[in-house]
Amino acid sequence: MALDDAEAQKQIQQMVNFILNEAKDKAHEIEAKALEDFNIEKLRIVQKMKEKIRLEFQKKAKQMEIKRSMSRSSAINKARLKKMCAKDQVFKEIYKISSEKLAELYKDKEKYKNLIIDLIVQSLYYMQEPHVIIRCRDVDKAIVESCFNEAVQKYNDKLKTKFNITKNVKIELDKSGNYLPPPPSNDNEGKSCLGGIILSTPNRKINCDNTLDVRLKLAIEYCTPEIKRMFFENA
Repeated sequence: MALDDAEAQKQIQQMVNFILNEAKDKAHEIEAKALEDFNIEKLRIVQKMKEKIRLEFQKKAKQMEIKRSMSRSSAINKARLKKMCAKDQVFKEIYKISSEKLAELYKDKEKYKNLIIDLIVQSLYYMQEPHVIIRCRDVDKAIVESCFNEAVQKYNDKLKTKFNITKNVKIELDKSGNYLPPPPSNDNEGKSCLGGIILSTPNRKINCDNTLDVRLKLAIEYCTPEIKRMFFENA
């Protein structure tokens, strides 16, 4: 009987050992599975965070690029505006200096008379009219009227040289009192005129403005590309 008990105890112990081993194996298996699941979840979280950081970095990089572009655009616009203001100031200064020099021309009577003659001839050549009325400044009436005969002669000499023809041209001074504005002065706060003449047909339908003001504006417009080129080279 004692032997049977010993055998029974041995068998029980074997069963206990078997169960314990099975439990250990199962515990290792559960632990290994838990570790694997942990690593997978950790990897998933890490990847998710990396993607989040990448997207956040892209967003911030895009914001920085937009901000940099806006700053660059603003700086370019400010520089362009500054250059435009500087160019405008240059043109104003050129116009001012030229105006002051032209305003002094009429003081040299001989030089101014020759200029008026050339302006009349040019206007006659442009208009090709047999009868014209001339407007001028009140201060220029006498000198302009003294130019008529010489201007007609010079005009016909030009026609004869180029086309071998001559024309009878009648020139009259506008007697209506509708004079061009007076010369620029400190006392003259209204419109002013640097000099020159305006030719019109008697019916006023055809006009040729050959005032020094108009010619100065045309000269500056014509020279503007060259002035701009010089400005940019020296900017």
